[in-house]
Amino acid sequence: MSKINFYILLFCFFGIVQLSAQEKSLQGKITNEVDIEGIHVLNISSRFSTITNENGHFSIKANPLDTLLFSSIKYMPEKIVVTEAVFEKGVITVNLSEMVNELDDVFIKPNLSGNISVDLKKIKTEKPINFDDVGIPGFKGVPREKIVPLYFTITPVSIDIEALYKHLSGYYKELKTRRKWEYENNNIAQMLDYYTLPFFISTFNIPENRVYDFLLFCAETTTIESDFKMEHYGSVLFILDEKAKIYAERIAEEFKE
Repeated sequence: MSKINFYILLFCFFGIVQLSAQEKSLQGKITNEVDIEGIHVLNISSRFSTITNENGHFSIKANPLDTLLFSSIKYMPEKIVVTEAVFEKGVITVNLSEMVNELDDVFIKPNLSGNISVDLKKIKTEKPINFDDVGIPGFKGVPREKIVPLYFTITPVSIDIEALYKHLSGYYKELKTRRKWEYENNNIAQMLDYYTLPFFISTFNIPENRVYDFLLFCAETTTIESDFKMEHYGSVLFILDEKAKIYAERIAEEFKE
């Protein structure tokens, strides 16, 4: 059997496994004691999403080995894989880590004058050492795994087995989804910080526990992220106004069910 035929069979195997999975609704519970309402739950394998109620309960459709992503403005994003045991039981419990904003250490010298403008100039923060400090060129950004294009995995002279496997197993697809999600989550945090929570509540009548989900809804269906980045605030407000009407209808439908 040639290597190409082997990988074709491998691809078919993953397809059969995926098709044979029986989707059903999982019943979940966030076990944290505070701020457990309105936490966003996303199945990044199927894009189904929901939010938790006031008791931290939620229900979401899933297959075995799907990955659930939990996030809110008060907790660190957390990914949980739906194991076979969890799927069979139909129940999942999750405990999230609180979001902690750490500030750089500030060292204040004694003998301050009491004049704020003068004393502020005396306050120094501890500066981290970087490549420039020691005269060595280097990458200062966050290292990101390179996604090898599928057409580069098989060439006339070689086969990149690891990259091909990551394509066939869905690893690269999940990685792209996670990066998109992290990008959206960062943009939403910036919009929340810019407009503030009371603005969405008073202007668009969005319940406090649904503001985060509302912004995700806007981000996934409009150009609000790029408009906000380019400071097109008029377009941002127009999108918020239009989507708030649709989102209100969605909330009303939920109460009818």
